[in-house]
Amino acid sequence: MRKPDIGAIATVIILVFSAGAVAAQGMSKAEYQARKDRIAAEYKSAKANCDSLAGNAKNVCLAEARGKERIEKAELTADYKPSQTAHYHLTIAKANADYAVAREKCNDRAGKDKKVCLNEAKVEQSRAKAEAMRGR
Repeated sequence: MRKPDIGAIATVIILVFSAGAVAAQGMSKAEYQARKDRIAAEYKSAKANCDSLAGNAKNVCLAEARGKERIEKAELTADYKPSQTAHYHLTIAKANADYAVAREKCNDRAGKDKKVCLNEAKVEQSRAKAEAMRGR
């Protein structure tokens, strides 16, 4: 009866674990930079599209563009260097972007209706941040 070759088994185990580590890396520095450049170009384009609007509609458009850019940057960071902290920052970026857009949309309202709208937006942002903290 043959004895199992311990060296061969150890080599196979090491290769399996190292392949998992390489797969977890996600993306190269070049891919990261390319996505970062694409995000910047998309933001510039979205911002230019907002120039045709006026008043609060332009402010809402700009808030949406900024929010989308910040979310995409947080997603990029989470993809490039995955961690619980990166996921937390992504969740916070989403909450802040949603709040900024909601706040701008509330500016179309007046009086008590505006105040209620702003309070609802703030409560939603606080809820999302608290949920992110629980997930952390």
